[in-house]
Amino acid sequence: MAYENFKPTFWSKYIQTELDKKLVLADFTNRQFEGEVEHGKSVKILGVSRPTIFRYTGGDLPSPEEVNDTSVFLDINVVDAFNFMVGDIDRVQSVPGLMEKLTEGAIYGLKQAMDSSVAAQAVNAGRLSASTKIDSAAGAKSAVDTGLLWLRENDVDIDEEVAIELSPFVYQLMKDKYIELDTSNSEMLKKGILGWYDNARVRVSNNLFNDGTDVYCMIRTKNAIALANQVQKIKPFEPEKGFGDALKGFNLYGTKVVRPKELYVIKAHK
Repeated sequence: MAYENFKPTFWSKYIQTELDKKLVLADFTNRQFEGEVEHGKSVKILGVSRPTIFRYTGGDLPSPEEVNDTSVFLDINVVDAFNFMVGDIDRVQSVPGLMEKLTEGAIYGLKQAMDSSVAAQAVNAGRLSASTKIDSAAGAKSAVDTGLLWLRENDVDIDEEVAIELSPFVYQLMKDKYIELDTSNSEMLKKGILGWYDNARVRVSNNLFNDGTDVYCMIRTKNAIALANQVQKIKPFEPEKGFGDALKGFNLYGTKVVRPKELYVIKAHK
């Protein structure tokens, strides 16, 4: 068997590592719920309401308040797969860099799919703007300011844990006049972070959700959307038709808006 020495665990970890490096939208999510991810299962995300604060003036305390449970479930129900011919897998693995090159396409496809899944959660935002034509720097600034104000009114601190994720055309309108650009060759640039506005990081992505009329630019905290992901399986095989070896695998995950008051969406079009 040509692929008897194939190391699926090694390549699974390699793809997961490289995928994490390339994610843009999915990189800015709450991933603390990852662990033993299984298809068809749900991850319970625990949460509770805030206790009521009252002014104590002495004497007996009132009966203890029963704080409601606000737990939600994150369904693990998305499976993205790849299946491609690689020739003699033993030979491919013996040539430095060749296996990595062959898996780049699969990694890019998985990245696009996962980022798009995160972007699709924009429809569940705590607030979506009306469909808005944005064709000037002032218009773009006004739309972003409205979103930031809404977050602040929901007790969100606008700091490095808030991202403004823009379509390229909206970013292009704002960048020269309003955005403090990061022009250094930093790790931020690799993650799509191109600068800062009003103390929030500015990111650009072509994967933002589009309903056919508007692109859904997101302003959110890292905790607004939860993601649980794990590359489950990579397997070599011999195709029934043709000659040579092939490689197939899948990426399993789930996404969900878990803090809607920390996600504002600008529905923008040119």
